[in-house]
Amino acid sequence: MQRVRLRYTKRGRLRFTSHRDFQRAFERALRRAEVPMAYSAGFTPHPKVSYANAAPTGTGSEAEFLEIALTERRDPEKLRELLDESLPDGLDITDAVEARTPGLADRLTASVWELRLEGVAAEDVERAVAAFLAADAVEVQRRTKNGMRTFDARAAVAGLQATPAPSDRPGQGPCAILRLVVRHVTPAVRPDDVLSGLRAVADLAPPVPAAVTRLAQGLFDEESGTVTDPLAPDREAVTAAPQKAAGPAAAPEPTGAGSA
Repeated sequence: MQRVRLRYTKRGRLRFTSHRDFQRAFERALRRAEVPMAYSAGFTPHPKVSYANAAPTGTGSEAEFLEIALTERRDPEKLRELLDESLPDGLDITDAVEARTPGLADRLTASVWELRLEGVAAEDVERAVAAFLAADAVEVQRRTKNGMRTFDARAAVAGLQATPAPSDRPGQGPCAILRLVVRHVTPAVRPDDVLSGLRAVADLAPPVPAAVTRLAQGLFDEESGTVTDPLAPDREAVTAAPQKAAGPAAAPEPTGAGSA
């Protein structure tokens, strides 16, 4: 009867939860909030929840997306509040909109990531970024269930920029921030693959693991180099629907000078 798309976060220590852990927590929240879920058919029915391009375990995110199917209509904002209250702090539902357009997953074509590199000077990261961007290809390796795989990490990178960390940050010593825009390709290029590429081309090796957070994901605009909000088309369709239903205003009846 109704499909609702949700945006949620993984913050703080909850960045270490796996996708399966989140699925279990979210299904408990659905039951706790008494959401009228639609279920799949078969011997083991499951609530109809579609997850889209979940972030890897250990990375934070401000832009995770899913879609749920309901058997009764609900106000998306009230539904968001109920689910947010039913989830632990760090797994926060930040946006909800009724699905009015097809293909949410097709609109997730790129991600914006922030990588915090403690113990590394911004100047060293800038030199490594310049070498990475100047390369035609940067081959890296990743262990998969089928063994080691070699692929190009450079082609998927649409943007890479280094900046110094804010002066009022907690902690001591040098620190640099990497802002990465990466296209969603096959095989997927992850932030740690880009770090492996920086190590390969410029011997950049942070002394501690980078703190990685996804800031956004959506449709990549080739002209501007930005990533757009994937829920915007649904939000615009919801806004336009009442105007279309109302139709043009009726013209006033003409007034005659008098009766014949």
